[in-house]
Amino acid sequence: MNGISRFFWFCSGAHLTTLEKHPTEHNKYLGIGATIFFTGLFAALSGGYAMYFVFKGGDFAWLFALFFGIIWGLAIFNMDRYIVSSINKNATTNKQIWQATPRILLAIMIGMVISRPLELKIFDKEIKERLNVSYLNGQRSKIDTLNKAFDKKYTIEIGKLNDAKAERDSLAAAIKSDRQKLNFEIFGNKTTETSGVMGYGPYAKRKEAELKQREQNLDTLTKDVRQMEKFVDGRKQFDGLMTEKLYTTKQLDSLSNIAGFADRNWALGQLSFNVDGTRDTNTAIAVTFIGLLFIFFECLPVFVKLMSSRGPYDHAVENIETTQVHLSDKDKEFELEVADGIHETRVSTEIEKRKEQIRNRARRDLNSEES
Repeated sequence: MNGISRFFWFCSGAHLTTLEKHPTEHNKYLGIGATIFFTGLFAALSGGYAMYFVFKGGDFAWLFALFFGIIWGLAIFNMDRYIVSSINKNATTNKQIWQATPRILLAIMIGMVISRPLELKIFDKEIKERLNVSYLNGQRSKIDTLNKAFDKKYTIEIGKLNDAKAERDSLAAAIKSDRQKLNFEIFGNKTTETSGVMGYGPYAKRKEAELKQREQNLDTLTKDVRQMEKFVDGRKQFDGLMTEKLYTTKQLDSLSNIAGFADRNWALGQLSFNVDGTRDTNTAIAVTFIGLLFIFFECLPVFVKLMSSRGPYDHAVENIETTQVHLSDKDKEFELEVADGIHETRVSTEIEKRKEQIRNRARRDLNSEES
């Protein structure tokens, strides 16, 4: 237990030698250290999961995810440890709040970053369903766009084909109606357009000859329609319309499984809205609540440090820092006095040296004059 406690004390950024002398402060810094440690652990899981999606499908995706997760977790751990340990409990309340404000903002940003990948995993099923809808709508829109472009490109040909089909259908309907009237005439059914006399008379023969001619015209028109349809289908095949089809359920599942981080992040944002565009309040609250939970967890060490009262450990740290500052000042004074003494010695030595040089020069000048 002592080893675990010391580890969490280290995580809190406390001075271990000083903290050990104040047992009443042990639990407080143990809790702060544990919070910082688990925040780093969640960051490692979050970063590793995000990196796994970046390299998903590769042979060493898990290795990259593990490596990046460890690096990211250690970075967040070190940053949190610095944020908490840098808050000075010996300062006034206003100054502590001023010191903590930028650190809280930074903690909020860190909480948002580490919470997103974990949210992606929590709502994995809902994200895949939303991606399936998005991919299906995208494919449908693509097909519609291709069809509109094709219709615009071959407006004349498609217009002729539609006119020929309309003429064919109209001729086929007229032939069917006239064939029925001919049968009424042959079998003696009395109508406004038949005589009511049974038999295959001149009128019936004339009508049958007309029907045969019109049926030949219908066959010719049908062949023309088939040729035009063959041409249009060939153009569709050439432009790629025949190969574009709506995705099957299996294809949609495969696409959603290999979706990248950006697509999944977009889908997570869309979970707050229904497919028809209305607000999905329940899901929006759930996503927001999970994000706020991680943000609060990231800010918790700072809040705990701010809310905790000034204890004997903080007083001891203040004394140590005061002593160190005083010693530093004394060292400065010592070094200054030594520097001043050295400087004075150097100056006096240099003065004597130059005086001696002047005396020697004067002696040489005197000797030269006498000689």
